[in-house]
Amino acid sequence: MKIIIHTDGGAIGNPGPAAIGVVIEIDGKIKTYAEGIGNTTNNVAEYKAVLFGLKKAKFLAGKNIKEAQIDLYLDSELVGNQVTGHYKIKEPDLQLLFVEYWNLHMDLPPVTFHLVPREQNTAADKLVKSVTSRNKLL
Repeated sequence: MKIIIHTDGGAIGNPGPAAIGVVIEIDGKIKTYAEGIGNTTNNVAEYKAVLFGLKKAKFLAGKNIKEAQIDLYLDSELVGNQVTGHYKIKEPDLQLLFVEYWNLHMDLPPVTFHLVPREQNTAADKLVKSVTSRNKLL
C-alpha cells in the first residue's frame, strides 16, 4: 500500500488565526481535509498539519499501516528538518509537537519526508487558504 500525504499549515499575522490543509492519497483514492486550529504560529500550524496527516493515514489504512509506504510532502523547511533530525528544536511549543510526532511515528512504517517548494504543494496550500480567508472575514 502506497500512501502519499501533502501537508501545509499557515497563520494570518503569525501568530493569528491558523489552519491546516492535508491531502492524502491511498491506492489512488484522494481525501482532502482543511480545518481551523485557533490562534497560533505558522510553525505550529505546519507541525499540526503533519500530525493530522499521519494520524488520518494511520486511521484510513487501519491494520495495514505497518506494511504501507508513506511519502509525506511539505514546504516547511523548519518542520521538515526538525522531524528528520537535521535541526535542533529550541521552541518549547515545537518540542511538545515533536514529542507527539515521535510517539506517533513508533506506530508507523518509516515515513519518507520530501521538502518541496510551495509551488509543488499547491493542493494543501489552497486548503489552508480556504480556511484562513474565511477567518479574515470573521
